[in-house]
Amino acid sequence: MIDISESVMQFLLALIVVVPLLGALAALLPAPPGLKGKSPEQAVLRHGVSVTGAVLIAAIVLALGFDHDHPSKMQATTDISWIPALDVRIHLGIDGISLPLLVLTALLTFLCALYSYFKMPAGPTPKAFVALLLVLESGTLASFAVLDLLLFFLAFEMVLVPMYFLIARWGGEGRTRAAWRFILYTLLGSVVMLLGLLLIGIKAGTFDMVALATDNGRSLTASVQVIAVLAIGIGLAVKTPMWPLHSWLPDAHTSAPTVGSVMLAGVLLKMGTYGFVRIILPIAPNGFHTFAPYLAAFAVVGIIYGSLACLALAKQGAKGDLKRLIAYSSVGHMGFVLLGIATMTPTGVNGALFANIAHGLITGLLFFLVGALKDRTGTTDLDSLADQTGAALYGKAPRLGGLLAFGAVASLGLPGLAGFWGEMLALFGAFDPADDLSRPAFLTFMAIAALGTLLTAAYMLVVVRRVCMGAVPQEAPQLADVHTYEFAAWTPLVALTVVAGLWPKALLGLTDPAVQQLLAGGTR
Repeated sequence: MIDISESVMQFLLALIVVVPLLGALAALLPAPPGLKGKSPEQAVLRHGVSVTGAVLIAAIVLALGFDHDHPSKMQATTDISWIPALDVRIHLGIDGISLPLLVLTALLTFLCALYSYFKMPAGPTPKAFVALLLVLESGTLASFAVLDLLLFFLAFEMVLVPMYFLIARWGGEGRTRAAWRFILYTLLGSVVMLLGLLLIGIKAGTFDMVALATDNGRSLTASVQVIAVLAIGIGLAVKTPMWPLHSWLPDAHTSAPTVGSVMLAGVLLKMGTYGFVRIILPIAPNGFHTFAPYLAAFAVVGIIYGSLACLALAKQGAKGDLKRLIAYSSVGHMGFVLLGIATMTPTGVNGALFANIAHGLITGLLFFLVGALKDRTGTTDLDSLADQTGAALYGKAPRLGGLLAFGAVASLGLPGLAGFWGEMLALFGAFDPADDLSRPAFLTFMAIAALGTLLTAAYMLVVVRRVCMGAVPQEAPQLADVHTYEFAAWTPLVALTVVAGLWPKALLGLTDPAVQQLLAGGTR
């Protein structure tokens, strides 16, 4: 770690949030400043790589300067009055809960920009593509950095427009319908969420998330907490996505371009679960306690539903789409995150936060790999892939096949990889939930969720068998193995998946003190 003054840390955090937005505006200029290429299109793509790379470097420096001895303390804070009449402030800060998500967002956006530089998705001008990607990054980073409820809502909504256009203009078959479903679902959820946020702010007399967390719901009556948790929870559950509010997700992933799927799964889904931990748990704990068993029940239904849907898609002759299968797997994986949060215990919430990061790394890698397969074969249909590869990806493109198998076993929670720890900690949290929560009910939820881990292993192994394993027929077409730019984009995700699996303390050491303090009733 390095010693950086608080003023520099404040500057870095503000820079991380604002620079992508400025970069988006610059991308729309006739020629991005300071960059040249063989064509204007190449120049603007290079601009996207440069801006996202600068943001990633700033995020890494911010992480190195973070006081790891006091991760529960809000650091790099900026607090400026913005709308005095409503007591809305430009309040930024990070702690051990938000820092990993901030770095993950910066990393995945940079890798998407790098991948797009070499493999730009078919569609309109790259200028608009790069600008939308940078606006998406700015909104996501702001969601994890702001400490004001209304600013959080604005950042939460800011990502909808760029993601809509990324799907609608650069997506594949059915992209218009998928884009409309995405934005209608999330907008309707957000309207309900805004009402809950306003209710809390008006009744408590402040929208400051730190002050509200420190108050720990004492200024809110039980009925206000229940109504607020229900309203905010619906909006967050749509974005998570929680069953049965998930139906927009498979279409969005199936139609989105590769980088759109990576960003959607890797960071946008995390905004919903982050809102549960940052807003609902500390600000309205009594209201959340009322709904915790129901949230856990919906979570485990989502785990089983997502796994069974994936099994159905993986079955031979089922006309299963690999991108759609991975999208449904996200419903199951995010179910474990919600189960961990619903336990209201440090073990469960830490597991949820760990599973958030693991899912971003692993599912981001899987969508990159599926995109590469589609580029080579022209399809993501499992039957067609088996025909194109001769069901022998190991023999035709061994490195690509090996990476796909690695992503599959990481997703099913193989011990030693990142996917294992979050799910196990969520199950441990359900084994011994918070006081006054029904232990028999949560033991039942734990048993059902454990069955989901077995189903996950089943469908992932079926996918590996169908796509990767078998003899190489002589008449099967040749496939290019992993290109250099693909190695550059995917290697960080592989390395971090292994590091997080072998050294979970690196992440848990950040989140646990912050979670302990948050559940105890305060954030300094």
